[in-house]
Amino acid sequence: MSQIPSSDRAPEAVVVIYSGGMDSYTLLNRYKMQGCTLYALSFDYGQRHKKELRYAGQVCQTSGIPHKIIDIGQINQLLAGSSLTDNIQVPEGHYEDQSMRSTVVPNRNMIMLSLAIGYAVSVRATKVAYGAHGGDHAIYPDCRPDFVAKMNAVAAVANYDPVVISAPYLHWTKTEILREGLAMGLDYSQTWTCYNGREQACGRCGSCVERLEAFAANGQTDPLCYE
Repeated sequence: MSQIPSSDRAPEAVVVIYSGGMDSYTLLNRYKMQGCTLYALSFDYGQRHKKELRYAGQVCQTSGIPHKIIDIGQINQLLAGSSLTDNIQVPEGHYEDQSMRSTVVPNRNMIMLSLAIGYAVSVRATKVAYGAHGGDHAIYPDCRPDFVAKMNAVAAVANYDPVVISAPYLHWTKTEILREGLAMGLDYSQTWTCYNGREQACGRCGSCVERLEAFAANGQTDPLCYE
């Protein structure tokens, strides 16, 4: 039996976990430029920087990408102790600092990936993509290669239709991710990174510091306004 020419194959369907930040924004556009059929999935888990969801919605609306925002905020009754969701001050400085561990939301990515896998099966998508990257390894266990490998093994057997978890930036730095996005001509004023959900980005939390360093390393100026 002859194979169907690649030009005649249906586009690959991909569910992208889309926070509204710069990593997932780059990821979304990577698959968009590959011609994939996209389903963007965002989560309201009670994060203080809920502003990122508004950015995600605006991008998807402009791009005509189906977008769902799922409210899972009730899980915070079970998952206490994170400065992203509790009344705990957001630490400042680099991700490598011990204090940044307070930004860990227990089991967050496992919960999100599990829901995304179910969504992928329901829309017949073969892949779930999320923006874990190398800079997250030191602080976030659910962004490490071992976690992704084990979740992939589970995703392959959890349903009748196997789903692949894709994390193409798993070994990339934020600087490298931004470099790819700039090469694609992306507008990063359409993203929100700051862990504080105020009118302007704080420029001091770990997420802002890493973002600003990535722009500087690429010889560019961040289009966001900072306090």
